[in-house]
Amino acid sequence: MNTKNSVSIFPFGKMLQCGLVLAAVAVAPLVLAGDSTKEQYHRSSKHSPLTQINRETVAKLDKAWEYHTGDLPPADMTGKLIAFEDQPSMIEGNLVVCSIKRRIIALDPATGKQRWTFDPKDPLDENNIGMRKCRGVGHWVDKTADENTSCKSRILLGTADYRLLAIDAKTGKPCANFGENGVVKIPPSKPELFPGEVMATSDPAVINDVVVVGSAVADNQRVGAPSGRVMAYHARTGQFMWEFDPVPRSESDPAMKSWAKGTDNFGQGNVWSSMSYDNDLDLVYLPTTSSSSDFYGGDRVGDNNYTTSTVALRGSTGEVVWHFQSVHHNVFDYDVPSAPLLIDYPFEGKMVPALVQNTKMGIIFVLDRATGNPLVPIEERPVPQDGKVAGEVLSPTQPFTVGMPTAVKHGFSPDDAWGFTPVDKWLCKRKIEALNYGDIYTPASEKGTIFSPSMGGGPNWGGGAYDPVSHIMVVPSNRVPTVMKLIPREKAVLKKGPQKVEGLAMTFDVEGSPYVPQIEPLLSPLGAPCSSPPWAGLIAIDIVKKEIVWDVPLGSIEKLMPVPIPMELGTPGAGGPLVTAGGLVFIGYTLDDMIRAFDLKTGEVVWSADLPAGGNSVPVTYEVGGEQYIVITAGGHSMYGATMGDSVVAYKLKK
Repeated sequence: MNTKNSVSIFPFGKMLQCGLVLAAVAVAPLVLAGDSTKEQYHRSSKHSPLTQINRETVAKLDKAWEYHTGDLPPADMTGKLIAFEDQPSMIEGNLVVCSIKRRIIALDPATGKQRWTFDPKDPLDENNIGMRKCRGVGHWVDKTADENTSCKSRILLGTADYRLLAIDAKTGKPCANFGENGVVKIPPSKPELFPGEVMATSDPAVINDVVVVGSAVADNQRVGAPSGRVMAYHARTGQFMWEFDPVPRSESDPAMKSWAKGTDNFGQGNVWSSMSYDNDLDLVYLPTTSSSSDFYGGDRVGDNNYTTSTVALRGSTGEVVWHFQSVHHNVFDYDVPSAPLLIDYPFEGKMVPALVQNTKMGIIFVLDRATGNPLVPIEERPVPQDGKVAGEVLSPTQPFTVGMPTAVKHGFSPDDAWGFTPVDKWLCKRKIEALNYGDIYTPASEKGTIFSPSMGGGPNWGGGAYDPVSHIMVVPSNRVPTVMKLIPREKAVLKKGPQKVEGLAMTFDVEGSPYVPQIEPLLSPLGAPCSSPPWAGLIAIDIVKKEIVWDVPLGSIEKLMPVPIPMELGTPGAGGPLVTAGGLVFIGYTLDDMIRAFDLKTGEVVWSADLPAGGNSVPVTYEVGGEQYIVITAGGHSMYGATMGDSVVAYKLKK
């Protein structure tokens, strides 16, 4: 399921019954002292040059401290999307954490002791409404201010009630000269259906003196959804500077040619994930989503630029410099889910500033980040057209990279049926044969279509991490297909409310659409996945040689079974990796409440530790007092049924 702002969720944590598995369906992983250019580079590649913790020493890694935010999920989480996805940042000597209620907490990075907190007093959080998550904060330093000036260094934060806040990075006090006493209220493009239909959950991008804010817009609520426009404000004053709507609104915009029926009735295309930016180029890179609605596009015929694209904007003006669309006419919910990695890539005998965009489809696009030109060839290939619903006009082709492996398998057929027992496998094969199936981009249908990868991926918001020495990129992915059905509205039976949940199937009443989408995981009648394990994996790809280096299961189902038998079959989850120059990959992600370190060269697990809750975030690393620390927020993810909590856990080497 996509994470633009899903209102209800699959209970993945209750995956196992009678030994059978029930399965379904960013970026600041590193903050170092040093000049801003180096910090920006590393933040955008999820790579750390620190080596104290390495292949030889990692076995001595031990818990250094644990901090509890005190922001716990409610006892009743029905219909709520709650995830502690924050990736802490090192700012002004503090380890800055953003809780699920978007409280900012400054910790001593060596001891975990709290130094100060800031509460945005978000009414949605206080009234237990909507989505609770925070993927991080932005940071800006006023280079024109004196050292002792209040708010010279400031933290920037988006909220659930769609505000942009600025607070002093040293004290946690609001910046009085920003907006109205540190607050800018961001206006949605139209009145909300309900509080929290539009919110800011990911970290703002701060490019030079401009703060760029994306949004999470509740999907599958209405065809005429609010705009997913990106808003930009001056980092010093909070003054509005520019906006960019991924759904073009002007006939003079060349993207309008890809909307045959115009754009008056459509919204979204929002940037719910994190953005990347290059200060030297004055470019901010937006990973955009599909337009409304997600699974039927007969009323928005055409490729629908700039949606489902990587869009490079001039940071100072909001001007479109280049854009690349990864899915034409997206009716698969294949949003661009993660901030692109900014790396240097060898091309025609020299190193080129590059952008690597991971996608839910597992297709890896490598582009020149100044021009958008492909550094790995891209070709348009014919895609399936059979089975589409009446009124739909699909794109006949989709873009694929040439010669680059994908991070997840494409397509599904009866030959792929799997089961714990021959009976289970046979039942799966019968179920698959009754559905539409085929290669990737087989369209949604009235009888149901297998989406493989699922509309949630494949890779999702955690994205990948890149090692500049070996050219290895490591990417986690979920690998259980989903069944997508479009029910004609006149045949749909709906209860009051935005969607009906029955078992593991979700039905969305999309206002204004002739079809009602129904989504469920591909499971046998006995409750096991119909796809072979691993159900989540971690893959390492040499993106220069275009070769898979290793591919391993990610997660054990041991804690999910009635009898705790260790079985590394992979567990669906969320989060992302951190790669270090010590030759290690650190990642949480899984439903077994573990953090693991993998050998970057071999994929072997060389260290692991139990977490107090699901580590559905991205680990960070830093050095303080001559010691390297690994830190992860462990609070779980309700969409996957992970163990919930409020912990920030740090590890360092035993002395």
